[in-house]
Amino acid sequence: MYKILWCDDEIDLLQAYMLFLREKGYEVLPVNNGQQAVELCRADKDIDIVFLDEMMPGLTGLETLEQIKEFAPELPVVMITKSEEEDIMEQAIGSKIADYLIKPVNPSQILLCLKKHLHQKAIVSAHTTRSYREEFSDISYMIDTARTVHEWYAIARLLTKWSLELQDVDSSLSELLELQYRSANQAFAKFVIKNYVSWFTESGFRAADAPLLSPDVFKSKVFPRLNKGEKLFFIVIDNFRYDQWKTIQPMLSAFFTIEEECPYMSILPTATQYARNAIFSGLMPLQIEQMYPDYWVAEEEEEGKNLHEKELLQSQLDRYRLRYDFMYYKINESEFCEKITKQLRQLRTPLNVAVINFIDMLSHSRTESKMMHELCSDEAAYRSLTLSWFKHSPTYNFFKTIAQLGYHVILTTDHGTVRVQNAISIQGDKNTNTNLRYKVGKNLTHTDKSAFEITAPKAVGLPCPNISSSYVFATGNDFFAYPNNYNYYASFYRDTFQHGGISLEEMIIPLVTMSPK
Repeated sequence: MYKILWCDDEIDLLQAYMLFLREKGYEVLPVNNGQQAVELCRADKDIDIVFLDEMMPGLTGLETLEQIKEFAPELPVVMITKSEEEDIMEQAIGSKIADYLIKPVNPSQILLCLKKHLHQKAIVSAHTTRSYREEFSDISYMIDTARTVHEWYAIARLLTKWSLELQDVDSSLSELLELQYRSANQAFAKFVIKNYVSWFTESGFRAADAPLLSPDVFKSKVFPRLNKGEKLFFIVIDNFRYDQWKTIQPMLSAFFTIEEECPYMSILPTATQYARNAIFSGLMPLQIEQMYPDYWVAEEEEEGKNLHEKELLQSQLDRYRLRYDFMYYKINESEFCEKITKQLRQLRTPLNVAVINFIDMLSHSRTESKMMHELCSDEAAYRSLTLSWFKHSPTYNFFKTIAQLGYHVILTTDHGTVRVQNAISIQGDKNTNTNLRYKVGKNLTHTDKSAFEITAPKAVGLPCPNISSSYVFATGNDFFAYPNNYNYYASFYRDTFQHGGISLEEMIIPLVTMSPK
C-alpha cells in the first residue's frame, strides 16, 4: 500500500478526497501545517509522495518543500496552489517539485498524478512487456522470411528498439529477446554467406546491385553535399554499434535535425584495417594494396594499420578530380578534443574529418581490465557507459559547437562489435592473424560449420597474403581460439566485445546525416 502525506491548512475540507484515495487502496496521512509535514516526513521513511498546499500560514508551501528536500531529496512533492503566478511556479520548479496542480483539483487529477509518480514504472513495464509479446511473432516471421538488406536493416532496428525499451523495465523477457537476437544472427549469417560474393565483380569491385558498403560512403553521401556548397563535418566514431548510436541520439537531437541513411553495411572483415581504410579510400582493401602499396599494411606486419587515412582520402578526392581542401583530426584524448573545439571558429575548409577512438578503446579495455568488465557487464551497461562518456566528455561540446557554427554532419563508423560467448577451435600456419572473429592464413582448419570461408579472397576485394591464403569469419557470438591453451583463451575472451566477423551488431551500422537547427 502506498502512503500519501497531504498537507493543507484547510485539511478538514478535503475529507472527500481522503475517502476517495482510501477507497482506491492508498493510506493517507493528513496534516494542517508545514511544520507537521516536515516532522512527519523526517520520522516516517515509508511516505511515498507528498501533496503540499502552497498558501499556508506559518511555514509556506515553498518553505516546507525546501526543508523536506534537505533530508529527503528523492521524495516526490506535488505542489497544490491557487496562484498561477509565473514567479511562484519557477520557485517551485527550481526547488525540484515533482509536479504541481492548480486549485480547484478534482479526484481524477489526483489519481492521474499518483499513477504518474508512483505507478509509472509498473505501468510502463506492463505495457512494454505486452507490446513486445505482441510483436515477438511478427519479428520472428520477419527473421524467417528476410531476403534483402533492407529487410535485415528493419529487423536490426526493431531488435535495437526492444533492447533499449526492455532494459528499463523489470521484465523476464530480456532472455527471450536475447534468444531472438541469436536466432536473427544465425539467419543473418546465412543471408550474408549466400549473398556476399555476389555483391562484387570478378575483379573485386562492388557490383551495381550491391548495398551501400564501406567504400561507397564518400562518393554517395559526402561528395554530393560538398558539391551543393554545404559546410560539412564527416565524423567516424570507431567501433560504434547501432544501439550505442540510438543511446546518444536524443542528446544530439537538441541541436541537429537527424536523418538516418539506410541501409549501410560494413565490409568484411569488420575490422578497422579493412573497413575504415575502405571508407577513406573509396576502394576495397585489395585495390588499396594494388594502387597505394605504401598505404596498406599487411596482417603480419607490426606497423599501425590505419596510419594513412588522410592520404587515402586525398587519393579519393584526386581520383574524382575534386579540389576540396579538408582538415583531418584523429581524436584519442579529451584534451585534444577540447583544443580542436576551441579552434572550430577559425575553420575555413568546406570538409572537415574527425575520427573519435573512445568506443574502440572502451571495448578493448573491457577485455583487458576486470574493473571495466564489471562496469559494462552486458549490452545495457555498455550502452550506459557510452552515454555517460558522451554526456560528460568534450565530445558532446564538440558536436554542439559544430551545430552552432552551421556545419552539417555525416556521422558513421567503420564497424560494430558483438559480445562473444562460444569458442571455436581453429588451426593455421604461424603467420595466421590474431583477431578472434576472423582468420586469414594458409591451411586453416576449424570445427565451426556455420563459419564463412572465403577461399578466393580477390573475388571479394581482399588481399591475398599467399597464393593459398583464405579467410574464415566467425558468425553470431562465436569466436576463434587455438587448440594450444584452448580452455584458458576460451574462458578469458568469453563474454567480451569483439569485431571482425558476421553479425547484425558488427555489419549493420549507423550512417546519419545531421543538419544544424
